[in-house]
Amino acid sequence: MTDLAVLGDLVEDVVVWLRGPLRAGTDNPASVHRTRGGSAANVAMFAAPLVSTRFIGRVGEDPLGCALVERLRASGVDVRVQRGGRTGSIVVLVHPDGERTMLPDRGASAELAPVPAGWLDGVRYLHVPGYAFAAEPAASSAYGLIKSASCAVTMDASSTALLDEYGPARFRELVADVRPAVLFANAAEARALRLGDHEPPAGTLFVIKNGAGPTTVRGAGTPPIRVPVPTRGRARDTTGAGDAFAAGYLASAAGGADPRTAVEAGHRLAARVLDAPGASFASPSLEAT
Repeated sequence: MTDLAVLGDLVEDVVVWLRGPLRAGTDNPASVHRTRGGSAANVAMFAAPLVSTRFIGRVGEDPLGCALVERLRASGVDVRVQRGGRTGSIVVLVHPDGERTMLPDRGASAELAPVPAGWLDGVRYLHVPGYAFAAEPAASSAYGLIKSASCAVTMDASSTALLDEYGPARFRELVADVRPAVLFANAAEARALRLGDHEPPAGTLFVIKNGAGPTTVRGAGTPPIRVPVPTRGRARDTTGAGDAFAAGYLASAAGGADPRTAVEAGHRLAARVLDAPGASFASPSLEAT
């Protein structure tokens, strides 16, 4: 059995830590870090020390794709990838307050072809970030795999820009169709989707993160649960914190935890990435692999 499979992007993140406010048209002192990225790959990497984990996606037929795959495998992830095209990259500008501005070029990840159903054999949970639906043919391939899955499915809203492009009402329709066991969203994504105005589908939990504020869990016909976030200092880099939260939550849920306990596990894991460049617990330089 594989506890968790994650479908989506495996790309290179070029993480730029700005040392001051971004000034257009001139030099900006910064530290630059090259890391393994992609929301789906991040979740898989963070979950792998906790539960058996598989990553499903597509990378280019190039040295960068090979390096990213080997790095993910070295983290203990069972990697199943298609090959073709050019591996994607994302420039992540991290401002001094820890907030991020992202410039994505998803490359081969957006070209995911239909996935063999056998890649889900023995899987208990399939997690799909919303980025999987950002472009064709990946969106249709992701939907096809979800509809063929015999395991529980979870989703993440991923990005307000993605939701604006996809359409909030259309994304809610997708959620109503898929009926995921969990839909993760941050507060801005929840507002974009108007989740507060809509009852979760039967069998679905809305897990809404709010930065340093409490995380809210809502199910159909039940009172919401609010779980406080442990107090800590200012984050230097929030890149990957939501992915780490999802990994901690899903690993805990796979072990039979109730939603409150799973949220607390998500908070603990997310806190560990807030002082490292990119989606990492430690120095993430690709050259170190």
